[in-house]
Amino acid sequence: MTLSLGGWSLLVLCFSQWVHAGNVQVTAVLTWANRTIAGVSRPIILTNGQYPGPTLWLNQGDNVNFKVINRCPFNVTVHFHGIEQFRTPWSDGVPGVSQVPIQEGRSFLYRWTADQYGSYFYHAHHRGQLEDGLYGPIYISPSSFEAKPFGFITSNTAQLQAIRTAEQNTSPVVLSEWRLLTSEQIWVAEEASGVDSYCANALLINGKGSVTCFSRAQINSLTTPNQKAVLGNETLTDIACFPANLTAAQGNFPHNYSALPPTMFSGCTPSRGPQELFTINSSAQYVSWDLISAAGLLHLTFSVDEHDMWVYAIDGRYVQPVRINAINIPNSNRYSVLVPLNKPAGDYTIRMVSGSAQQILNTTAILRYNATPQLKRASNPWITLTGGNATANTIFLNDTSVIPFPVVTPGATADATYFLTIGHYNASYRWTLGNSSFGLELEESQPLLFNQNAIPSDLVIRTKNNTWVDLVIQVNAPIQPSHPIHKHSNKHFLIGQGNGTFTWPSVAEAMQAIPGSFNLVNPPYKDTTSTPAAVRGPAWSVIRYHVVNPGAFLMHCHIQVHQSGGMALALLDGVDVWPTIPPNYQGDRSGF
Repeated sequence: MTLSLGGWSLLVLCFSQWVHAGNVQVTAVLTWANRTIAGVSRPIILTNGQYPGPTLWLNQGDNVNFKVINRCPFNVTVHFHGIEQFRTPWSDGVPGVSQVPIQEGRSFLYRWTADQYGSYFYHAHHRGQLEDGLYGPIYISPSSFEAKPFGFITSNTAQLQAIRTAEQNTSPVVLSEWRLLTSEQIWVAEEASGVDSYCANALLINGKGSVTCFSRAQINSLTTPNQKAVLGNETLTDIACFPANLTAAQGNFPHNYSALPPTMFSGCTPSRGPQELFTINSSAQYVSWDLISAAGLLHLTFSVDEHDMWVYAIDGRYVQPVRINAINIPNSNRYSVLVPLNKPAGDYTIRMVSGSAQQILNTTAILRYNATPQLKRASNPWITLTGGNATANTIFLNDTSVIPFPVVTPGATADATYFLTIGHYNASYRWTLGNSSFGLELEESQPLLFNQNAIPSDLVIRTKNNTWVDLVIQVNAPIQPSHPIHKHSNKHFLIGQGNGTFTWPSVAEAMQAIPGSFNLVNPPYKDTTSTPAAVRGPAWSVIRYHVVNPGAFLMHCHIQVHQSGGMALALLDGVDVWPTIPPNYQGDRSGF
């Protein structure tokens, strides 16, 4: 069916779903089939025959029954990213932590309540299957009781009504990159070669895009000074990515480069896929998009030529709106934006480029005003192919300065502090988030929700209910990218960040020594926070969260190969008031 959204239309294929008095029943059938993405055919995971998966539309307060039927030839699970799972930890979708994997031919019923509002998404959480296409948007319409921040944009009554209408008709925009190899092919190649696989083949907007190849002259001319400093005597490969043998990125570990398959680091063959087209009606005055990064690898930089954007929500929660021209979106973050439709009728290029230092990659979509005549000239960009300023006036969003709306504040002090180190673990493709590495084999363990001692204790943090916890995350050398750290269950505050080594025994002492590096007044409040990139030396972040939802949850890097490589940690929150598991979710219950 076709739905009208703020004056523009798109084709929507829905879940098998029906609604009765706030009870939403969903059936998601997962299949493994060949599809052509970015002009190249490969097997992917389809959700009800679709890629990306269909949008789950909800109202705040709905009770959700999300039944997954697995018709793939391997185990799967589904995680509802950013959904807090308050009092339903058995529906968080993490194998070995909250459930056993859903076996081929079996099903699993996830039950949870849409307590929050805003933009979220569901995605695979078994092995590397996020990179095989199992993801789709979730939008939870806010209740009438939620205060809205739009008075920061304008006091004009007509404008405010147009903004509210745009939000009511918001549309998810799924942003991702694509690899021509399946997640299992990537993992097998990493194990055989010993390398960290950090290159993609295409960028996609709502699953649409192409594999584009730059000439050697273009690659050399586009290589940035920062990239040249890392490359030394090397050059970017023909897919405009750091080569596999770059010691600065891979570290000094054994490697077998002959085990690398084509397209992983080089071998660019252009192919053409469809381009996304957004047709809007300028009489609506604004269009609202929920930008969702389903990327497994790269940070993504997004802009709309000649148009401003107002960021009004991050990770599903309102913020004081910020006017920008471009936004760097880390893996799994969601940014809700209002685009003022105040330009002459015509086509305007939507640009998305790699925001990660290791690769130059781009794609485009079109924003089309449906009035005539069409603007014939090329629109003027805000950003370059390498994610830099194309004009002296380009405004990028500064994530760390965004203020939640209404303002929420963390506890003034922490009851417990844990020091976690991010670094390589005996190989380029193995990682730590703490003192050890969370291996993929642990996904097959008895879930921690049922047995708190099912995995080694050095991969577990135990907390007490109604306490404030500080996690000091130290990113060590050698050179490392920005790591998007996602904490399952409730959101957290980014209260501090800096370069160098965190040398203080507590956050309180660090705040006394360097008060300018901390914010307890109105810090960002998110479910995924990126560490600073460790380019010239170490870097650190401090996140603080309140333990209010007892259960077993995961914290991990949302770069998929880093999570698969062990950059994860189990959080056993509220061990003093551990939840009682419903009988249907105890033990091996993947068949109901």
